[in-house]
Amino acid sequence: MAEPIVYLDKVSIKNNDKIIFSNIDLKVMPGEFIFLIGKTGAGKSSLIKVIHADKDLSEGLGRVVGFSLNKIKEKEIPLLRRKIGIVFQDFKLLDDRNIFDNLSFVLKSTGWKDKEMISSRINEVLKMVNVVENPKKFPFELSGGEQQRLAIARALLNKPKLIIADEPTGNLDPETSNEIMQLFKKLNSEGISIIMATHDYNMIMKFPGKIYNCDNKKLIEVIAKKQT
Repeated sequence: MAEPIVYLDKVSIKNNDKIIFSNIDLKVMPGEFIFLIGKTGAGKSSLIKVIHADKDLSEGLGRVVGFSLNKIKEKEIPLLRRKIGIVFQDFKLLDDRNIFDNLSFVLKSTGWKDKEMISSRINEVLKMVNVVENPKKFPFELSGGEQQRLAIARALLNKPKLIIADEPTGNLDPETSNEIMQLFKKLNSEGISIIMATHDYNMIMKFPGKIYNCDNKKLIEVIAKKQT
């Protein structure tokens, strides 16, 4: 049987001394699509930080893409993060670099050295997300949807097993949001596990996936009827 991409067992998470989550469990299998919902301040971002080793567990056991969150060493965190792609609501692109340089920066910082291989991989991911703009263009010259596609391309560079998306459609209009969700659905169908924090309940109803509600320090799976 396949090993879970994410496995949290009886996990508690704190911000300073404030308990955010208490005694929660989460298991994400290869190829699953998971939605995290809940009010602002319910802890979705804290949970995401724990999953990519940006925040420590207070209690419990955690494994992500084969790494123990309990025993991970500082020098191993970049290795874990190479197996995870992260997409943010506000894109977090480098405005002083063009499309190509935004992507090459990530590859070089994760150990890629061969210029031809770097160029080839950048072309691959831009095709995957259907960004057809001149790679010498800068992010501010792109629409919001194109910037988010570029951010997703960046997340795909190291062929991740898992993509974590934190409110990826939060700054986009409904039509563009739908296009971005279709892209995530396509990537998921190709075997990438996805964890998405979102407030957009319409999207949750349109796209199949497990739903977990963050509420009152608990993480509870929600059974929801999907639209066809």
